[in-house]
Amino acid sequence: MSRRRLLTATTGGVAGLALGGCLDSAESVVGADTDDDESITIGLLAPKPDSNYVGRSMQRSAALAVDELNDGGGINGRHVELAVGNTNGNPLETRRQYQRLVLEEAADVTVGVFDSPSLVNILDDIAEQETIHLTSGAATTTPSERIAADYDRYKYHFRVGPPNDHHLGQGQVDFLDDMAAEVGWESVALLAEDYEWTKEPWDVYQTRLPELGLDVVMEQRYPPAMDDFSGVYDEVQDHGADAAIMTTAHTGNETVRDWALNQRPFAFGGIHVPMQLPVYYEQTNGACAYGFGLTTATAQSSFGGSTEAFITAYQDTYEGPNPVYTGYHTYDAITLFAHVVEQTGTLDADELVAALEDVSFSGTVGTVEFEGLEESYPHDFRYYKDQMHCFQWQPTDDGDGVQEIIWPDEHATSEYIAPN
Repeated sequence: MSRRRLLTATTGGVAGLALGGCLDSAESVVGADTDDDESITIGLLAPKPDSNYVGRSMQRSAALAVDELNDGGGINGRHVELAVGNTNGNPLETRRQYQRLVLEEAADVTVGVFDSPSLVNILDDIAEQETIHLTSGAATTTPSERIAADYDRYKYHFRVGPPNDHHLGQGQVDFLDDMAAEVGWESVALLAEDYEWTKEPWDVYQTRLPELGLDVVMEQRYPPAMDDFSGVYDEVQDHGADAAIMTTAHTGNETVRDWALNQRPFAFGGIHVPMQLPVYYEQTNGACAYGFGLTTATAQSSFGGSTEAFITAYQDTYEGPNPVYTGYHTYDAITLFAHVVEQTGTLDADELVAALEDVSFSGTVGTVEFEGLEESYPHDFRYYKDQMHCFQWQPTDDGDGVQEIIWPDEHATSEYIAPN
């Protein structure tokens, strides 16, 4: 049963609802949809927030945003509560947790979801519940494709970040266009793990890289189970590539290990998900030194003060390392939701959809705007070249490593350093 149908049935005088025995949950859902309710509930979907670095970044950032809202008087004077669903990075569990958050916890909005299969698995639920969902992790273009095909049904989904799969590939090309000649790269090898999520960036490379005048000497989509890259790197070296441009997540650790331990004579990096972790230098015992990666924000980022304020508050509140990119986007998702609710004065989902479609919001990753129906990816985080960052892990004098931003120039905190 959808949340809206549940509301209609209850206000129509239904004496009792069984929903698996959750009578209290049914009553809380009814209360959450009225303007007189005392609180507003944010539902967060995150993978293993107690133990997983990505999930913990999302949970802590969400809690920080909610605390700051309540310290400032809530949303339109109403107290804000956070309900967390542990997705375990599993599509089936994500769907179960989504339904729990909306139907039992009476979430007025949901945010989060890290992996693309999990997001795809709840798109029909989001449509059925007619409740705004703000993605802050998964990069699949499937939601925007469904919005384009059936707007009225799927319009409740928006991606606050990161850029979608296509725009991740665009960011890789833009980086090479601006930086390859500057750092002395005349030839590159393209390597990508053969997963569904890498297909869109790969297509972008095929279309755009020939325009750059850069010599692509090798292209390989390798098996997801590969755990020894010695042979692949021999080929990269034999082809004389100046850099190996990676598109990797699941095999990220192995790609770093075999590049660093064998001191391969070419640069290394690209869309490398593990390298985005602020603790990765420590985790690899410095093996990732001089590797580079694309991301939307690091602790060194600067977007009009918003990033610094967020990082300072995060560091003051929590012990341990800084958040990964999912934390920034989750924080922005919640503060953006508060902004449009205060702007419109309502929790009506249809009115909020219209407000989000027109919004231009200053967040921790820069300007948050969404593509329109006439564009390629409706309701997706709008890609701005100067808001995509390339960082490089650079060693410090005390033996630590820092994610120094090397591109774009206006946000750079260091120049690129070639590996010894």
